[in-house]
Amino acid sequence: MALATPAKPAVADAIGGFTPEVFARHLASLTASPAWWLERKRSAYSRFEPLPMPRRTDESWRFSNIAGITLGGFSPGAGGPDPRARQASEAFATALEATLSFLNGSLVGGNPLPAGLAAKGVVASTLSEAVAKHPGLLREHFMAQPQKLGSAKFAALHEAFIQDGAFIHVPRGVVVDRPIVIVHAVSGAGTAVFPHTLVVAEDNAKVTIVDHFVSNDATRQFACGANDLYAGHGARITYVAAQCWSKEALSLQFNSTVVRRDARVQSLNLHLGGKQARHESLSQLQAPGGFSEMLAITVADGARECDQRTLQIHQAPNTKSDLLYKNALLDQSRTIFSGLIIVDPDAQKTDAYQSNRNLMLSDDAESNSLPGLEIQANDVRCTHGATSSRIDPEQEFYLKSRGIPQKAADELLIFGFFEEVLNRLESEELHSALRKLIRAHLRR
Repeated sequence: MALATPAKPAVADAIGGFTPEVFARHLASLTASPAWWLERKRSAYSRFEPLPMPRRTDESWRFSNIAGITLGGFSPGAGGPDPRARQASEAFATALEATLSFLNGSLVGGNPLPAGLAAKGVVASTLSEAVAKHPGLLREHFMAQPQKLGSAKFAALHEAFIQDGAFIHVPRGVVVDRPIVIVHAVSGAGTAVFPHTLVVAEDNAKVTIVDHFVSNDATRQFACGANDLYAGHGARITYVAAQCWSKEALSLQFNSTVVRRDARVQSLNLHLGGKQARHESLSQLQAPGGFSEMLAITVADGARECDQRTLQIHQAPNTKSDLLYKNALLDQSRTIFSGLIIVDPDAQKTDAYQSNRNLMLSDDAESNSLPGLEIQANDVRCTHGATSSRIDPEQEFYLKSRGIPQKAADELLIFGFFEEVLNRLESEELHSALRKLIRAHLRR
């Protein structure tokens, strides 16, 4: 007896609402895009379709709630006027150089760069504009690094359906003193967005970038975002991302950092939103003297799952990376941290550090930590570790004995726990802005 072929349901599960017909409509909307950009999107979609969805047996998805990763019920949204983009930028309104505000993947507003920076060649614009004006930089840096942490399918989906994003280019030797803030807002139940930020800092340039991801809807949405950070020789990039998606959102974010000779990149990711949020961060140190500092803060509450996967690759001698991820877990939340340091055979004198620390504020919360090392050189200093612990009862008692209520006491102790990360920011304004976002989230 012939066996039935279950191919169609499997394909439907793998592409969800992102069918060839939907993709064709997306391409048709990009009438002003050059042929090479459209062909790149077609190539990405051809990779996306056959790739399987994550499985429980995939090591790169170990401990993840696979059942929650589904593409059904989502569709790309159309932008339009919405006050939330302005409200989001106000969270970082102190001492800005420029802003870009996107809603559902389309630019809806912003403040231009000062004339002095523009005259020096600094660009803070959209990817759609860069496709026409800076094609060489896009071809070289846009999603140039292959996905190594498990989300190749979703990265292909992102590249195929991205509508627009932010493009920041700082020429050789130019210093941008104040942050450039990019707001990525989403509105509407079932909306899918594909936010992207590409930062190219040429030799000895300096810039600070803030990505603020925000939704005021308490509805299910899908955010599949990425960013590319490239620091040329001697460049310095400070990158801050504040993820404040809907509490029902499914969020997938992949970050890629390339660090060249004597360059420094500091990235700090704040995770506050999403019912299920996965964050993948790849840092490649490609030349001597490069330094990558990878920081993250997570407040996991309710039944949220925050899944963090990191990879520090040392490809040259005398490089340094320092990773510190801190999670505060409340209610029935779950966190997953899986990090790996790879030291290539020629990367002697590598100095690499990796630490994941979890503050357990509920007996029902769950943390999973998988730090790891893969060392192929013999003259290195590499350390890694993970801890999970409750609030010190003596500290809690001390605060309560002075009349501080339980919730306020926990908030003070959480901020004390996070301060080690926040203090690494040089900018007091950014430090203050992140504290305000965390405090507002805890007091909802």
